[in-house]
Amino acid sequence: MKKIEIYDTTLRDGAQGEGVSFSLQDKLAITQRLDEIGVDFIEGGYPLSNEKDAEYFRRVQELDLKQIKVCAFGMTRRKGMEAKDDPGMQALLNSGAPVVTIVGKTHDFHVTDVLRVSLEENLAMISDSIGLMVAEGREAIYDAEHFFDGWKANPEYAAQTIQAAAKAGARMVVLCDTNGGSLPEEVAELVQAALSALAEYNVSVGIHTHNDGDLAVANALAAVDAGALQIQGTINGFGERCGNADLISCVANLALKKKGYEVLGGDGLDHLTELSRFVYDTANVNRRNNQAFVGQSAFAHKGGMHVHAVNRAASSYEHISPELVGNERRVLVSELSGRSNIMALTTKMNIEQDREVMDKILARVVELENKGFQFEAADASFELLVRKILGTFTPHFETLKYHVEIEDFVLRQDMELTTEATIKLNVNGQQKHEVGEGDGPIDALSAALRKALDVVFPNLKRMKLVDYKVRVVNSEAGTAARTRVQIECSDEHDVWGTIGVSENIIQASWNALVDAVEYKLHKDESGSGSSPKKEVAATN
Repeated sequence: MKKIEIYDTTLRDGAQGEGVSFSLQDKLAITQRLDEIGVDFIEGGYPLSNEKDAEYFRRVQELDLKQIKVCAFGMTRRKGMEAKDDPGMQALLNSGAPVVTIVGKTHDFHVTDVLRVSLEENLAMISDSIGLMVAEGREAIYDAEHFFDGWKANPEYAAQTIQAAAKAGARMVVLCDTNGGSLPEEVAELVQAALSALAEYNVSVGIHTHNDGDLAVANALAAVDAGALQIQGTINGFGERCGNADLISCVANLALKKKGYEVLGGDGLDHLTELSRFVYDTANVNRRNNQAFVGQSAFAHKGGMHVHAVNRAASSYEHISPELVGNERRVLVSELSGRSNIMALTTKMNIEQDREVMDKILARVVELENKGFQFEAADASFELLVRKILGTFTPHFETLKYHVEIEDFVLRQDMELTTEATIKLNVNGQQKHEVGEGDGPIDALSAALRKALDVVFPNLKRMKLVDYKVRVVNSEAGTAARTRVQIECSDEHDVWGTIGVSENIIQASWNALVDAVEYKLHKDESGSGSSPKKEVAATN
């Protein structure tokens, strides 16, 4: 088995993506998680660029890391200056990082017109910078910026730049598709050309691709097949412009699709979904549902024909078993569904043989979806709908009245805007009249509802609101348009979604909230919830 090193640059290159930012604690937490899953290298940042990166290299030494190597990133020495006197070089050495990654110019155009030095001086800058790191006992990796464009423009000079790094003692020369415009066949050809140029040196070749042509992962895999032994990329493909190669997909494809390669020490694949979501949540970036391998929709089946086939043989519409990467199969229900979808979602209710009930459920789903409902992310509301059709649903409380009032901000500019909700319920034959305050209508309604029910149903104290989404369904209706509210709640065991639709956003919110509470109470009484869902807490 040929080992392929995984070099993660989420904390540096990934943080350059629009909307991505990591605190110092975020960077340390991600480093710990990548170490646990078996990633080989973690690039912590450029210690000269900001105090946070400099502090990271001090704090990371306090972590109990098992095997991951921490890398400091920097550029070649400045022109006209000895490497040992360069502030950037000194910052890299003072970081204490055992591995230093130096980026240098490969494309002659960038040397003469962007960096504005002679071609000979650029070679000296590469050689001196790598040489200093090696002399100081650091493992040196050389990132050949714009390698593919540079080789196409001037292959002789591009070869000289990577040879300069190899002669100076770099243990790895990484070929960078910096503009992200190369094609897989070009990458494979030029990786082989680079290997030929470096044949007399004891140096390996790696690959660093960007996704501007939507080919970053394909290009990285092509490079590996051509002889590259390291892939540089980011978790979830974070990065500037269109992002970097997504290490999740690179690892999964190498481990599961290509023979003869070993990644992550041959372990850790079943934690890829958890890792992906952990990094999204840490960066406070919305997850991509359609992300390959680990997305929530990666193994989701909606069409009735598809679900029928998957029930017979999962491989009919799935390229791998979702469990291999820690994901799960999801069956969605919608107006496109057939009986197979309903059967898959109601397995535990033992009604698959009742054709009449199945038809009633499907007809009701189609009817509600025409009104704006969408049950794909509202599994709890769907289960309650089925219980109502079966006649097995017994409400735990009855809504008699609710009222929401928002204080006028114009009249009270000196105070925070607050929302007050008043509710009146019938609970076990007794009326409960409660008032709650919150930051908005749903928060206030939730507070009042919990005050009314927590004493009677103490298990609700373990339920919390995770997410709240609002969408206008028929925007052409203007202010009379229907509003769809989706709520996601969790407890220590499960995560579930509910939905409400109404022309009134408060009513839609209340309906979704009531469904969420009723589902919690019913699942606790029956001792089971919905089919297994995504993880409750990524930090477990």
